[in-house]
Amino acid sequence: MTAGRLQQALSAALLAAAIGTPFMSAQAATINIHNGADPTSLDPHKLSGDWENRIAGDIFEGLVTEDPAAQPIAAQASAWTVSDDGLVYTFTLREGIQWSDGEPVTASDFVFALQRLMNPQTAAIYAYLQYPIKNAQAINTGELSDLNELGVKALDDRTLEITLERPTPYFIGALTHYTAYPLPQHVMAAVGEDWVKIDNIVTNGPYKPVDWVPGSHVTTVRHDGYYDAANVQIDGATFYVLEDESAALKRYRAGEFDVLTEFPTDQYEWMLENLPGQVQVAPFAGLYYYVINHNKPPFDKVDVRKALSMAINREVIGPQILGTGELPAYSWVPPGMANYDQPYMVDWKDMPYTEKLAEASRLLDGAGFNSSNPLKLQLRYNTNENHKRIAVAIAAMWKPLGVDVELYNTETKVHYDELQRGVLDVARAGWLADYNDADNFLNLLKSTVEHNYGRYNSPEFDSLLDQANASTNVQQRAQLLHAAEKKAMGDAAAIPIYYYLARNVVSPRVKGFVNNAFDIHRTRWLQLVD
Repeated sequence: MTAGRLQQALSAALLAAAIGTPFMSAQAATINIHNGADPTSLDPHKLSGDWENRIAGDIFEGLVTEDPAAQPIAAQASAWTVSDDGLVYTFTLREGIQWSDGEPVTASDFVFALQRLMNPQTAAIYAYLQYPIKNAQAINTGELSDLNELGVKALDDRTLEITLERPTPYFIGALTHYTAYPLPQHVMAAVGEDWVKIDNIVTNGPYKPVDWVPGSHVTTVRHDGYYDAANVQIDGATFYVLEDESAALKRYRAGEFDVLTEFPTDQYEWMLENLPGQVQVAPFAGLYYYVINHNKPPFDKVDVRKALSMAINREVIGPQILGTGELPAYSWVPPGMANYDQPYMVDWKDMPYTEKLAEASRLLDGAGFNSSNPLKLQLRYNTNENHKRIAVAIAAMWKPLGVDVELYNTETKVHYDELQRGVLDVARAGWLADYNDADNFLNLLKSTVEHNYGRYNSPEFDSLLDQANASTNVQQRAQLLHAAEKKAMGDAAAIPIYYYLARNVVSPRVKGFVNNAFDIHRTRWLQLVD
């Protein structure tokens, strides 16, 4: 066995530096966080959005978690080893870890949770993130019916063994995701699916939920039985539902919020001047894009999809429409993914915009659309001032082509529910990296994945992705992933628009907020100082 032990990534001294000075107040401290959309559930297997991840990552914890810089560090597991062939991970759980009701967290809680995740009856749309585990995909797709065939095994209460299908360089990073959290099987055995109700739920993270008013807020308090509770300095958090960013900014200025997780970009210059040091804009691994319904004519034609993509002047969206400087996206995979040197850029990237527009017009004309027979489409987005601003601008960019656009917006939950059902012509979506690997983005376009909202279906693309993930050679794998990206971009599978910037506003009384590539800021690392 080759040691794969990962000690705490930050020593006590470095951690203190990362999260600020020692605790400065003995008074109870609750942080108020603007969280955007309404969470669907507190069940880790029912989540899909970053607004849900913020809550889930505070109240649950996996074998590993994120440090202030969003790098994986030991969590419920204190150490692990990896076999020489890279297939078997053996985790040792911390001694004395417990659920918020005082019951011990055991290796079997992880086995139970991962089996439930892969059970097709759970219908967890994110289950595929843990497909590296042996037999996970076969069980989740119904090819295997015995959950015990999943490659997870409790050797004893404190030892968990996970066997993979093939060596997976990003596996430890994937285990930070909420799909890998344990679940309280003792509570679920007693009350079934009601376990997630606020009166029943028990959690194993640094916080536990005590109040949830749908459409309003989720409130948590510190879990005193958490193994590192002595170093958790904020007593609780309230995550507020509010999709109106201008209203959120007003409440922040009134002192009602300590953190904004988004802001109206037309206020950016004003905020820089009037809220000095509070506006946090930083690159992170994410893609803002539009999906197109491949099952609905005429969007099933590659020339129509390509024309719509070419006619978008991406160069003006970041600096002029949003004003925060987002970089234009001409690839599906954002730059900077591990072991993936250069994403594939569309071959028309460097054409002058006037030439792009002329070619787009030619493509649409060839598909039978012109001023006398305009292409009509509905452009959907979830209610948000920035999404609206972009949609209005892109509709104007399509107008010279004779495209007749109906703008349509709904609240976030409805928006994504309808996208998952394929109810769209063209629709806004976004993806934030779950782990540092190009596969995490390319998987969105695989025909079997529920997040493939546009229903792009290419056997060649799927095969290239499967070959890449079967390869144990890092260079060969990158080449296959690159070929898959080239295929998808050539097919205009979807429309990448820009690479995300994290946009937060952080009160001066919040210490320990560290900008990072995944825009993850767990409350356990923060402090409140009056």
